[in-house]
Amino acid sequence: MQLDLNLHLIPQTLDLIHVILAGVALLAILAAILLAARKPRIASETPKDRANVSTLAKDADGAKTAPEVKAPSAAKAQPALKSTEPESALQLLSLLQQDARLLDFLSEDINAYSDAEVGAAARVVHEGGQKVLADYFTLAPIRSEEEETRITLPEGYDASSIRLTGNVVGQPPFSGILVHRGWQVKEVRLPKTTEGRKLSIVAPAEVEL
Repeated sequence: MQLDLNLHLIPQTLDLIHVILAGVALLAILAAILLAARKPRIASETPKDRANVSTLAKDADGAKTAPEVKAPSAAKAQPALKSTEPESALQLLSLLQQDARLLDFLSEDINAYSDAEVGAAARVVHEGGQKVLADYFTLAPIRSEEEETRITLPEGYDASSIRLTGNVVGQPPFSGILVHRGWQVKEVRLPKTTEGRKLSIVAPAEVEL
């Protein structure tokens, strides 16, 4: 996509703040979809090994016996790292380039363009990105409550689906304001690919004859 194509047809009154927010939202959804590329966090601390040494005792002849030592307790199991395959992520990038021209937009140096010109290109990315999400994914909010309302997180809440921010101290239950309801993917409908296709080619070069 050439960023300057038909840009003179776009009104100059486009709100840049809304454009930036739309772009950030699109990238956030893309990051959420690519959960397969996400690695689990490994705890940096392990429990200290403890050993109890029994008091020295004398045997029947009065000789000292060797101290009895308990085996150290087993360290808390750490989550195992899982390797991921890149095929789905590459396929998604290809779809976003095909329908939203996302790679073209993010590869451009936008400093040379006006706010209205950037807004025109961002509108194309936004509309195409919405189409990709609607066609190939079913999304749903994680929390059903309205944003800016107070909720309580009980003990044992799912820490992978809820991120605590602010002054996080103590133990649950936690009470706080729901800033964002979150997103989760309910269904993925990526199209099947033909055998032998190079998924690393997310956008083939174009030659006009």
